[in-house]
Amino acid sequence: MTIRKARRRLRNIVLGIAAAVTTAPTFAQQNPPGGPETPYVDPAKAYLFAHMMTGDYGTLYYSASIDGLHWRALNGGKPVSADYHGHASIARGGDGRYYLVGNKGDDDPLIRFWVSTDLIRWTPYGTYRPDLKDIPGLPHALQRIGAPKLFFDAASGRFLLSWHTPNLDGSATDPERYWGSQRTLYVLSPDLKRFDAPPRRLFDWDMATIDTVVQPNDSGSGYCAFIKDERYPSYAWVTGKTIRLSCAAKLTGPYPPPGPPLSPNFREAPTVIRSPDGKDWLLYYEQYAGTSYGLSKAPSLRGPWYQVSGNSGVPAWNRYEMTPGARHGSMIAISRRQYDALVAAFPAKPSN
Repeated sequence: MTIRKARRRLRNIVLGIAAAVTTAPTFAQQNPPGGPETPYVDPAKAYLFAHMMTGDYGTLYYSASIDGLHWRALNGGKPVSADYHGHASIARGGDGRYYLVGNKGDDDPLIRFWVSTDLIRWTPYGTYRPDLKDIPGLPHALQRIGAPKLFFDAASGRFLLSWHTPNLDGSATDPERYWGSQRTLYVLSPDLKRFDAPPRRLFDWDMATIDTVVQPNDSGSGYCAFIKDERYPSYAWVTGKTIRLSCAAKLTGPYPPPGPPLSPNFREAPTVIRSPDGKDWLLYYEQYAGTSYGLSKAPSLRGPWYQVSGNSGVPAWNRYEMTPGARHGSMIAISRRQYDALVAAFPAKPSN
């Protein structure tokens, strides 16, 4: 090989490496690790967190945020509805109205709906009584309906209503048998009045799941389901009681087995929002029972995910702040105009 050819080959190798480096995915680091951060705020955007509180399980409370990271209680920390009970889950339907789902408890045979045009006044909308007999893959299902949740699929014009149901009772010697038999069920409906078919399992895995929330896949097609892996953690099942993710081409699957944990063990009630600048997914989850809320973030649903520092007791370390005592609920994006109306209707410090 001549010297000229050797130089040309070396130059091509260097150029190839440079091209690979410049085309590889990069993640901007705006501040030194651990340095102070100023959250991005969009003057047109805000967020609502509908949730319960420690010591007042199932009652509806509101918190709000303009950056998706720092939350404040509305209505002076008092309930915003005397009628609602459940694990608050809100979806905006194709008609522009908001729909809220709940129940009186896991032993309530009815799933109950409320509707609102402004997120301030909720009106009873109807009920649905699922037939839990003869569900394929879940023999002898118990009459238990856990934490109903709503998702509206704009592509199909259908609501996905999901919940978890077990088929084994717990016992003093094996309390986890009940939770280990939980499976996620679903039905589809165009209007929460008519339902397309009887309940079915959303996942065919032989694994306990609860608290499922669905999000359109940001890859451009398909859907992703955040689930709580309800198996008890052990050396044989290290992912137990964590939040995990599975994505599928269709709303009702088939969903492949979920990926690695996005949270530590003993976390539940996931809820996910997009940051105001659209750069990050913010996945919140509760450390039960009512200990605190955790947060993981990622630039896309495919990751990479990492846990964010917050609720640490050291303000300088915190990158997010939750309403103290907030428990199970759901977060949704709203406009700043809606935020202002909610703050006016439910001021942080009521005058009376």
